[in-house]
Amino acid sequence: MPGQAIAEKAGQVLEVSPLVTNEAGILAILLVVLAAIFWAAERPVLSRFFKVIPSLIFCYFVPTTLTTLGVLPAESALYGWVKAYVLPASLFLLILALDLPAIIRLGPKAVIMMLAGTLGVVIGGPIALWSGMQLFPAMDIWGLPGHWTLPDDAWRGMTALSGSWIGGGANFVALGDIAETSSALLATMVIPDVLCANVWMGVLLFFAGKQVSIDRRTGADTSAIDDLKRRMIEFQERVNRIPSMADLMMILALGFAASWLSYEVGLLLPEVATQKHGTLISHGTWKYILVTTVGVILSFTRARNLEGAGASKIGTVMIYLLVACIGASADFRSIMEAPGFILAGFIWMAIHVIVLLTVAKLIKAPIFFVAVGSQANIGGAASAPVVAAAFHPSLAPVGALLAIAGYVLGTYAGLLCMRLLMWVS
Repeated sequence: MPGQAIAEKAGQVLEVSPLVTNEAGILAILLVVLAAIFWAAERPVLSRFFKVIPSLIFCYFVPTTLTTLGVLPAESALYGWVKAYVLPASLFLLILALDLPAIIRLGPKAVIMMLAGTLGVVIGGPIALWSGMQLFPAMDIWGLPGHWTLPDDAWRGMTALSGSWIGGGANFVALGDIAETSSALLATMVIPDVLCANVWMGVLLFFAGKQVSIDRRTGADTSAIDDLKRRMIEFQERVNRIPSMADLMMILALGFAASWLSYEVGLLLPEVATQKHGTLISHGTWKYILVTTVGVILSFTRARNLEGAGASKIGTVMIYLLVACIGASADFRSIMEAPGFILAGFIWMAIHVIVLLTVAKLIKAPIFFVAVGSQANIGGAASAPVVAAAFHPSLAPVGALLAIAGYVLGTYAGLLCMRLLMWVS
């Protein structure tokens, strides 16, 4: 079976005796790798290179290279601990910054376009999987027909990808955990994730340079955007502050307390299952639902002010550590399964774009809302502010706000997409 082949390939890495096995040493190496990547990305000489090949792909594949070379182990208690406790904490901290009233004040068109992007991902995944099952087995491209065939457990990897394309990296791993996706398959899904998302991001940046002519041609009303610029500048000035020691301790305490409590309560809640599809909501699923819900509730309290002290930044650091752990537990040889997933990814992205442009035409949405609504789903907090800033620097927080909303949708909508993928499979 193709799925078994992936697992066997991942298991071959275990035959290599790793140089570093101590958890403290593994953690130190992964942090050094991440620090080096982000240091290099900020160098003027290398900045253009990292615009073409984003930092994220290095965060995945440099640890994978170290594992393949025998420096790091493919299995470690550290990887499991980070996935079990750091991931929920990061989700909580990223969602804590959610400002639903501010998103509503952006106007209905901004929210509609973000939801349209989410809809495009939810329905695009099953269509792409069905296309892969019907078309790819008969394909013979570059003499590699077997590599284009999707494995039997493709729905698991595509479930993780739906989380990434609705919310972000945290949702990618969370949905992958819920779908019981192997580390090898998760690493494989990084390729269509990064490739398809960055091709589309390049198109959106092109739109930014043509926004006036595009909006004039479509008859879109852009008056709300001017007011939006002023409002977001005021918001940014109001929340930003230098974090105190109390702020940092509170951020970490809340993050890990939410993670632990969600884990414990999730174990007490009953699993939901059917005879046909097996477990629908496991104890692990409850954990992610609970931590997401708690984050949304606390976003209406004073706890949201911790965003000004860097709550989402700490959550993002946790995400990149998690990404490095996933990369270290994967096998480079699983990339040979990627071509079929890449083609499925572009079909998936095409559905997302078709839904977006159709809805934009119906409601005459400005191209800014189209671009940011899409990137709030596909790119998440890492690239949505970049695309928003391409239209105007003061609009970058708009991308961040919508992307944070995407983190919330990523768990719930991702579960819906998973059910549709399972049905198609």
